[in-house]
Amino acid sequence: MSTFRFQQFSVLQQCSGMKICTDAVLFGAMAPVNQGDRVLDIGTGTGLLSLMAAQLGAAQVTGVELTEAAAKEAEFNFKHSPWAKHLDIVHQDIQSFALKVDSCYDLIISNPPFFEQHSKSLNALRNTARHTDQLPYAELIGSIDALLSLQGLFYLLLPVHTVIKFAEQALAAGFYLIHQTDIQGYAHNTAKVSALTFSRKAAESKSNLLTIYESRNVYNQDSAAFLKDFLLRFA
Repeated sequence: MSTFRFQQFSVLQQCSGMKICTDAVLFGAMAPVNQGDRVLDIGTGTGLLSLMAAQLGAAQVTGVELTEAAAKEAEFNFKHSPWAKHLDIVHQDIQSFALKVDSCYDLIISNPPFFEQHSKSLNALRNTARHTDQLPYAELIGSIDALLSLQGLFYLLLPVHTVIKFAEQALAAGFYLIHQTDIQGYAHNTAKVSALTFSRKAAESKSNLLTIYESRNVYNQDSAAFLKDFLLRFA
């Protein structure tokens, strides 16, 4: 059984197309969750980001997942967490969910499909999780527009090379990029992914660079500050 254990919860990850990785955990730990927020997690997969949002203080978290196997796995992980009453799973594509749900969320988080027109693996679940075929950026932004409160934020993880394109599409829909954190593995590496925060309100955009590791298996003090309440090694 493939289970990733954290300090306060565990994540079964047999069925999800994308397994837990350091970038995703750091992204979740950095999420701008306020106490009492209603949070929506688009493409929840194993439910990792939903569980982290609950630990960070969200009052209610809804995970929406396209693939049935991953949705069932997320449901299992939710039920066996300390926040079972605060977590819901919906097996549906976000486009249909946005049309049917009359709700507004304070924060929408997503680690969405990354790749457009890239070669694919033979693993169908991994393809769905990694490629934009089922969720083009324009449709993701449109769904967020329908579901985010007027004062809300949306927060997502994207490859650095897609940030400008996505930010331009988001701005056309009335969303401003207010914070960008580029994430690099080591100080000598080039950042490959960015954690982005968008708002309906215009504000000066801030940016920073975050390094994960100081040396092999040693976390940088900045990344450790985010991860210390989640990873077992810091318990």
